[in-house]
Amino acid sequence: MSMMKNLKNYIYILAATVFVAACKPNFNSNPAPSKGTADFTRYISVGNSLTAGYADGGLYLTGQLNSYPSIIASQMASVGGGTFNQPLFAASQSNGSGYLKLTGFDASGNPITTSVTTNLAYVGVATVPGFGNVNLLAKYTGNIDNYGVPGIKLLHLTYAPYANLNPYFDRMLSTTSPNNTTTYLSLITSKPFTFFTNWLGNNDALGYATGGGGGYATADALTDPNTFAQLYTLLIGTLTANGAKGACATIPDVTTIPYFTTITVPLVLATVQKAVPTVQALYINAADATGTNYAPRIATAADLIVLTFPTSKMGVPNGSGYPYGLDPRNPIETQYVLDVNEQALVKTAVNSYNATIKSVAASKGLAVFDAFTFLTNIKASGYVINGLNLNSNYISGGIFSLDGVHLTPRGYSIVANQFISAINSTYGSSIPLANVSAYNGIIFP
Repeated sequence: MSMMKNLKNYIYILAATVFVAACKPNFNSNPAPSKGTADFTRYISVGNSLTAGYADGGLYLTGQLNSYPSIIASQMASVGGGTFNQPLFAASQSNGSGYLKLTGFDASGNPITTSVTTNLAYVGVATVPGFGNVNLLAKYTGNIDNYGVPGIKLLHLTYAPYANLNPYFDRMLSTTSPNNTTTYLSLITSKPFTFFTNWLGNNDALGYATGGGGGYATADALTDPNTFAQLYTLLIGTLTANGAKGACATIPDVTTIPYFTTITVPLVLATVQKAVPTVQALYINAADATGTNYAPRIATAADLIVLTFPTSKMGVPNGSGYPYGLDPRNPIETQYVLDVNEQALVKTAVNSYNATIKSVAASKGLAVFDAFTFLTNIKASGYVINGLNLNSNYISGGIFSLDGVHLTPRGYSIVANQFISAINSTYGSSIPLANVSAYNGIIFP
C-alpha cells in the first residue's frame, strides 16, 4: 500500500456521544492465568501488514513494537509463553520504510501530514528480471516469531520468486533479491512451534479494493475463491501437521474502514459547489456488474472515494477543455473510486473467503476471531472499553492510523484482545487481556 500524501480534503471529525449502562466489572473474579489445553512455548504469527504492525502508511519500529502479535505474546508470558522475536528495525534505521506523521490542521480543519524520511532502512536496489527495480531494506538476522509480511497475499503462499519482489520478505532471508527461492510457507514452518495465529488473506481482497477495482489494477485482481480455498486448506494443514494449535481471523469488510468512508461523493460535490454553485454532479468511470467493462456515469453517495484521492484535480480541464470529474468526457478515474458494482464483487469474494476460513479452522478445532463481524459492528455502533469511546472515524476514532487501513497501537491492542478471547474460549485457557488504555491512538502534535 502506497504512502498517503498530504490531504487537501474536507474531513468531518465527528464526535459521537455514547451512552453506556453497564455494571462495574468484578476484577477479583478474574481466573488465575492458565494455558488450558494449549501450549504457548513457541508462538508464531502468520500474516501480512496488519500482523507486522504496519501503521501510518509504513512499517517502522514503533509500529512493530505495538503489533498485535507482540501484545498477544506479552500476555501469554504468564501462561507459559516464551520469548517472542520480531524482525525489528535497528535504532539507527528505526523509521523503516518511512511513515506519515500528523503535524496539524489547516483553517478548515483538514489534517496536515508529513512524510518521515529520516533514519530509513533502505540499503540498496535490486534489479529483478521481468519485474524491474526493488528497493531493498536492511536485513534482519536474528530469530523470528512474527512472520508478518506487508503486501503478501494468500496467493503468494507457495510462490518461490515472491521474496525477490517484496523487500519486507527479502529482509527476513539470508539470500538477497533477485536470488531468493524460499517460499513463505516454507519459511514459517522451518522451525518447530507449538501455537500460531494466522491472519493471511486480507490482501487478496484489499489490494483490489484500494486500487479502485480491476479496471485499474489488474495485478491486484481478487483472488479466485476456489484458489483461496485450496491454499487456505494447505496453509492450515501444514501449520497443524505436527500438533500445533492456533487461532485464525476472518477478512474484514473493506467498506467499513476510513480509507473508503472519509472522502465521500456528497462531501466532494459540496466542496466543488462552494466554488462553482452551478455544478450538479460528479462523474466517475464505473464498472458494470461483471467488473470488466467501464463507462462514465454520475457518481452516487453509494460509490466510495479513496482517502488518497487528489481533490486538487477536480475541475482541471483536459486537453479538450472538459473539467476533471465534472464532465463524462473527463471522469474521475476508477483507481480513485470503489463503485457499487466493484463493492459487490469484493463482498462476494470476502464472504466466500470467510466461509472457507471458518470451515477449515473448524475442521482442525482452531479458534476464530471473526474480524468481519467485529469491525462491522464497530463501524455501526462504536466501541467502548475502559471508559474510552472509540469508533471507525478517521483520526478521531482512535482505532485506525493515518493511512485509514491499518491500526493504531490502541487498535492493535483491541485486536490482540479479540484473538486472546477466542483462544481462551476454544482452549479453556485464561490468558489475561491487555490494558487497551495503555496504548495510544493517533498522536496529535
